[in-house]
Amino acid sequence: MVGLQLDFEWRITLATALLLPALIALGFWQLDRAEEKAGLEARWSTRQNEAPVPLSALAGRDPGELAYRRVSLQGEFLPGRYLLLDNRVHQGRFGNEVVGLLALADSDQVVLVNRGWVASDPARQVLPEVAEPAGPVTLTGHIYVSPGKPFLLGEQQPAPPWPVRIQALETETLAPLVAIATGASLYPYPVRIDSGQPGALTVAWQLVNASPEKHQGYAVQWFSMAAVLAFFFLLRSSNLWQLLTRKHSEA
Repeated sequence: MVGLQLDFEWRITLATALLLPALIALGFWQLDRAEEKAGLEARWSTRQNEAPVPLSALAGRDPGELAYRRVSLQGEFLPGRYLLLDNRVHQGRFGNEVVGLLALADSDQVVLVNRGWVASDPARQVLPEVAEPAGPVTLTGHIYVSPGKPFLLGEQQPAPPWPVRIQALETETLAPLVAIATGASLYPYPVRIDSGQPGALTVAWQLVNASPEKHQGYAVQWFSMAAVLAFFFLLRSSNLWQLLTRKHSEA
C-alpha cells in the first residue's frame, strides 16, 4: 500500500514559505489591534463614569493617565481664531470639525477645544459659517490623546488667514501658530467638548475607527487564507489527493 509521498517544487515551496508566515503574522497583528481597541473602549467607559476635574488638577500627568479624562474648563474663546479639521464626514455628509482656541482663565495657556462637526462645502471653495460663543464660558469635555500618528497627505504648514484649515491636530505643529496669534503657550492635548456645552456643535465622537469585533473578523480572514494556502501547498506537493480519492472509491 502506497503511503503519503512528498515532492517539493522549489518555486511553489518558496512562494509558500514567504506568504504563509506573512498571512499568519497579519492575523496575529489584527488580534493585537482588537485587544488594543478593546482596551481603549474599556478605558473610555471607565472615564465616562468619572466626574470632570479642573484641567489644572491634571498638571504633570503622563499621556496614558490623561487619555479620555473628563475635565472642566473656564475661559474665553478667541474670536475669529479657530481651526477647521478637513474632510470629516457625519452621516454621509461632508464637513469640518471646528476647533476653537480657548484662553484659560486660570493660566496663561490656550487649549484647543474641538467643538464638534459642521456641514461644509464638498468642493472646499467656501468655508462654513460658524457661530462663536462670546464672553467667558465654563464647559466640560474630555482630553483626547491620539493613539498614534495621524495619517497625513502631506506635511502640514498651518498659517493665517483665520480660520485655518488643517488635516489633523498636531499640537507641536500648531504651537507656533497659536503663539503668534495669542502670545500664549498651547496645552499639549486637545479637549473634545461634551454635547450641550457652550459652543458645542454636532457632537458625535467616534472612539475607534474599527471595532474590536471587526479586527477579529479580519484576523479570521487572514488565518483562513493561511490555512487554504497550506492545504493547497500540501495537495500540490504530495500525493494526498490521490490517497483521498482512492479511499473514497474503495469505500
